[in-house]
Amino acid sequence: MAFGDSLTWGTDPVGGGRHAFADRWTSALAAGLGPQYAVIPEGLGGRTTVFDDHAAAFDRNGSKALPMLLATHSPLDLVIIMLGANDLKASISPSAHGALAGMGRLVEIVRSFPYRPQMPVPKVFVISPPHFRDCDNGEGPASGRIVAESHKLAAGYRQIAEANGCGFFDAATVATAHGSDGVHLDAQNTRAIGAALVEPVRAFLG
Repeated sequence: MAFGDSLTWGTDPVGGGRHAFADRWTSALAAGLGPQYAVIPEGLGGRTTVFDDHAAAFDRNGSKALPMLLATHSPLDLVIIMLGANDLKASISPSAHGALAGMGRLVEIVRSFPYRPQMPVPKVFVISPPHFRDCDNGEGPASGRIVAESHKLAAGYRQIAEANGCGFFDAATVATAHGSDGVHLDAQNTRAIGAALVEPVRAFLG
């Protein structure tokens, strides 16, 4: 299961709306892994790790949604988590510290969930999202995000992953945010994440 936000859902910053199914990184990952694997996409625009967004019309708190989704989709071999970009909104938790604490909590939720008897505790694979960038019009990233704080997530997420025996991947090594809003990805960069994850995920699953 791929648990994420609009980067997983497939928000299209160029044409608006949503990327075609084949262009979403979860679809690219599934295609690369082959038919013996099933990738379940669970992306929601605006989702945070553990923070409530009271300005939204629906619940975006990942720590509230994750237990329900673990129960819905079990048994799972792996939970991939790519979150944190929305934690860094100015109105939520603009420094990286909040996202790091939130990611640690999500890993804990996966590990401690009361799975049904005979069902495995899934492995966890943590992804740090692509860095923010200034927009083409000279403004900063959407919703008051700070570019420098997005650069801090990878090192922190890597430490969390290593401390908990999780897999880790830095999506900023293969994908760059689009200049329209400084946060979201065009189709090429979205697909690039899924393609780059194929071998690391296969190796991590053994």
